[in-house]
Amino acid sequence: MARGGGHNLPLCRSTTREPNTPLFWPSLVIISSATMSVSSSCLLLLAVAALAIASPLAVVAWRPWPHHFVSRSAVNATATMSIGGGSGGSVATGGIGASKKYEGSSEFVKLRYHMGPVLTANVTVHPIWYGAWAPAQKHILRAFLRSISAASAPHPSVAAWWRTVRLYTDQTGANVSATVLLGAERSDRHYSRGRALSRLAIQSVIRDAVTAPRRPIPVNPRGGLYLVLTSSDVAVQDFCVQACGFHYFTFPAIVGYTLPYAWVGNSATQCPGICAYPFAVPPFAVGPRAAERPPNGDVGVDGMVSVVAHELAEMASNPLVNAWYAGEDPCFPTEIADLCEGIYGTGGGGAYTGQLLIDAHTGAAFNLHGVGGSKFLVQWIWHPYLSYCSGPNALDHQ
Repeated sequence: MARGGGHNLPLCRSTTREPNTPLFWPSLVIISSATMSVSSSCLLLLAVAALAIASPLAVVAWRPWPHHFVSRSAVNATATMSIGGGSGGSVATGGIGASKKYEGSSEFVKLRYHMGPVLTANVTVHPIWYGAWAPAQKHILRAFLRSISAASAPHPSVAAWWRTVRLYTDQTGANVSATVLLGAERSDRHYSRGRALSRLAIQSVIRDAVTAPRRPIPVNPRGGLYLVLTSSDVAVQDFCVQACGFHYFTFPAIVGYTLPYAWVGNSATQCPGICAYPFAVPPFAVGPRAAERPPNGDVGVDGMVSVVAHELAEMASNPLVNAWYAGEDPCFPTEIADLCEGIYGTGGGGAYTGQLLIDAHTGAAFNLHGVGGSKFLVQWIWHPYLSYCSGPNALDHQ
């Protein structure tokens, strides 16, 4: 779940990938006690001031590779580095990696394991296509799902990105599975639940898929992930306002089983600047800003890829919302993808994507390679041992 989260579920808020917004870490403020006398307060302030004059505090950002530089020759010959969020020019990368190798890092992040399960068994993703989907759109999302376990893809790859997710373990020390398969699919072209869905209605869509009289999707509580994908003409509760996607688990009272699931919507006609950034410019953007060219030529679906990745990473590491997250309230967890939302490359943070790769033939922005020559732009994930956001396209990984 990102900052704020979704709502209107009976127990807790479902964990949500929110629209990209600048992220600011809280600062520390020292406040004197209200019961402290005036004289003691003055003495304390004088003492703090004297200490600051005598030995001013230095703020130092920790870097595990402080002297690592990457030459231009280290970058793939078919790509160049995009600087400043635009797809215009390219620059040599030497020296940049030394200046920003701690994306998202903060001593305030206390990611903890809460003793719940992670997906250690082979994972099978079951897409449920709700609404009108073109074959080309399905092909993009299927290619991404097939790429998660495709170790043969060029570096930096989707499979290498998933290795960070695999670092998360359960209480036995077993890691998240390396195997992610594309399973049986279901299409609902007739909008059987209407064109405006509540969050709970998403579970009814899943029930329809697993109980269909012909070719139902198999029920797999151990390793199955059920991914509801709504087309651009379907409105979903809180879509574009509080959420671009969310994940939770189904209720037996509705579906008949407890199954991890996620929903992601196509924002192409509703809010591309919010949920498909950086392939569209947010309406509230300040100053001139050019949108990046999507690697597969579809703003809405290319934007969905990163949201799908976000939710899959969190379902694998926190499928029942009782495993890996930061914060004390499981109804409002901050999960491993929430911590890195909007960060796609070295130097990323706030409204800046970080340094991206640019396809030399199409000019499209991407950061990961997939199967069959496919390319994707996918957000980074929180690294549990290094305590900062990490991705295989980081400059020190080149």
